[in-house]
Amino acid sequence: NKMASQTQGIQQLLAAEKRAAEKINEARKRKASRLKQAKKEAQAEVEKYRAERETVFKAYEDKHLGTKADIDNQIRKETEAQLEEMKRNVAGNKQQVIVRLLQLVCDIKPELHHNLILQKKLHGEFTN
Repeated sequence: NKMASQTQGIQQLLAAEKRAAEKINEARKRKASRLKQAKKEAQAEVEKYRAERETVFKAYEDKHLGTKADIDNQIRKETEAQLEEMKRNVAGNKQQVIVRLLQLVCDIKPELHHNLILQKKLHGEFTN
């Protein structure tokens, strides 16, 4: 009957090993589940912190730099001021420019083109 008791012992040993393997698997599953949960919680914390910092930054930006509308208005004002300055410059200088253009167009001093002068010098037609 020794054989039967040995077989029974082996059966018990195998059953014990099986239970141990199942417990290990269960423990692994619980650990994985806890890790996943911890990751979710950490992500939620990060998102919450990011949202808080974003709010603080936005408030700082509005206080020190002004809102987008304020910045747009400032740029528009500066652009209009620059355009006005340019218009004043144009108006102030227009008359002088017209006079200078008329001088350049009307004061004609006819002279030979320098290439022609060089060509004539080379051929000895010029004694200048």
